[in-house]
Formats: sequence, structure tokens, C-alpha cells
Amino acid sequence: MNSNAKQKIAFTLLMLTTVVVTIPVLLIVGVILKHGVGALSWDFLTTPPRHGMREGGIFPAIVGTLCLVVGAVVFAVPLGVLAAIYLNEYSKENLLTRLIRLAIINLAGVPSVVYGLFGMGLFVIFLKFGSSILAGGLTLAVMNLPVIITASKEALASVPQSFREVSLSLGVSRWQTIRHIVLPNAIPGILTGIILEVSRAAGETAPILFTAAAFYLPGLPNSVFSQVMALPSHLFAISTQIPNIGLEMRYGTALVLLGLVFGVNFFAILLRARLRRRKKW
Repeated sequence: MNSNAKQKIAFTLLMLTTVVVTIPVLLIVGVILKHGVGALSWDFLTTPPRHGMREGGIFPAIVGTLCLVVGAVVFAVPLGVLAAIYLNEYSKENLLTRLIRLAIINLAGVPSVVYGLFGMGLFVIFLKFGSSILAGGLTLAVMNLPVIITASKEALASVPQSFREVSLSLGVSRWQTIRHIVLPNAIPGILTGIILEVSRAAGETAPILFTAAAFYLPGLPNSVFSQVMALPSHLFAISTQIPNIGLEMRYGTALVLLGLVFGVNFFAILLRARLRRRKKW
């Protein structure tokens, strides 16, 4: 068998694998669209639940989800990027740094319910933040730190070493080199980690059940110490604990959550593509 035939077989197998992976995702999205689009209306998106959450809308849950996602991003992104800068630009290869990297990899695989219990023990009980936006945002931030650190470190490592060498040879300090040369060129890759964080933070249920989510709150939060409704926990509640609720409302809530995640991801992807076009290498 010649190399062209092998290449065609490999290409066909890769294409079939892609199709097999993609079809279930498209089917899920199609089912949610089919059953949920009928529930979408201005009233559904801008009013609180009524009559035991069997009627009304999901506006408090939308606001609560956005608050938790913003909180997770505010806490996780600076810490994750700074940790990645240290590991890639400053730390030396030794036993300590190898242990840190191994710990980061292992933390990325910890189940979200474990992070929820950790957040409840540390932020809710020990630090006495209570069940609140602050506790939920911090818990989601801790859960997403490994992803941001790993993606940011790989993005920093992808910047050619020659950029650093030329900058340092001109008498520029290491931090100025990182700030003005390395980071601007690594931002598209860093945004990849942030996109993954936003997607996971918006869709997680277990961590916020322990730290932030309320079963029913018709009003909006007035501080970071307020409990909130959130779309994932609200969807869980109306799907498992509210009898005689319309199927459209369940799928409509899932569709809004899906649309929210896709919308944020789409904006971030456009920003990343714009920044990539500015690259000179």
C-alpha cells in the first residue's frame, strides 16, 4: 500500500470519527430546540417564576447565572494567568515545579461535586460568606483554575523564545518583556482557557447547589452576599422536584442556558480571531 492510499484511509477514519462525535451533539441541540423554542417569549425571559414555578419566566435565574459566571471569571482569570506566567517564565525545572504541574493536572479531573463540598466547607462555613454569589463565584473559580493555568501556560510557551531574547538583549527587563511582548502574543491562547471556563461555570450544577443557589427567589440579588437562582439549578429543580410542570418550560430553560453559553463563547471566539489576525508570526 502506497503512502497516498494510507493518507486517504487515515483521512477517511478521521472524518468518520468527527461525524460520530458531532452527530449526538447535533441531535441533543435539535431535540432541545424542537421542544423548547415554543416556550421562548419576552414574558418568559423577563419575569420571575409564578405559581410554584409552573408559570412565569426565568429572569432571576438568568441574572443569577451571569453573576456567578462574572464572579468566577473575575477571581479565576487573574490568578490563573499569573500562575501560568510564574510557571512558564520564572520557575526553574525542579521537584517542586513538577509537583505543582502534576497537582494542576490532577485537579482538572476532580469531580465538580467535590469542589462544591470544598466550597461549602471553606467559603460558606469557615469564612462565613454563607450561601451567596461570593461563595459560589469563588468555588467556580477554584474549579476552573486548572484549565485556565494549563491553557495560559501553553499559550505563553507557544510564543517564540527569540522574542524574549531580542527584547532582553535591548536592555528591557524580564517583566516588561512579558508584559509588552509575551502576553499580547499569548492572549488568543489564554482566551481559549477563559472560553472553557465560562462554558463550564455557566453549566455546572453541583458546586452552586452547595454554595450559592436558592430553590426559589423571585427578586434579584442586592449584594455579593445574596443567594441567587441559577439556570442549571433551576432546570434541575423544575425537572425533578416540581410535578405537573409543562415540558416546554423545562426545554425552554435548557435552551436559554444553551444559548447563553453559546452567546458568550461566540463573542469570545470572535475576539480571539480578531487578536490572532494581529499576529505577525
